[in-house]
Amino acid sequence: MPRTSPSGDELRASIEARRHLGPEYEDSLVEGFLEKVDQEIDKRVDDRLAARAGKESPAVRPSLDAGQRLALAIISLGLGVPGTVATSFSGLDDSLLGFVLVLMWVGIIGVNVSFTLGRRRQG
Repeated sequence: MPRTSPSGDELRASIEARRHLGPEYEDSLVEGFLEKVDQEIDKRVDDRLAARAGKESPAVRPSLDAGQRLALAIISLGLGVPGTVATSFSGLDDSLLGFVLVLMWVGIIGVNVSFTLGRRRQG
């Protein structure tokens, strides 16, 4: 089955016009045909690039995700370090002090891990 396309139709029209107009118009007919073929190629390339760009776009904007991770890291350290210092000077006995510090940091780590795993499941 013959393939019909805009460029195939244009070629047939150019050949028919050459038959009617004669060989003296051949150069301008060929230039016009080639210009239309160039436009068709450019359009197809643009369509493919647009389709590829659409597939590669992330579901979550990286800047938003990165900002949230940075905020969580700052809050974690902002609460963890002063909490460690305050707990250390609280006068608790050593075994209880160690338990409280471990519990506090395990909680902070748990929040960070759950945030990271939750973001991966969404994306």
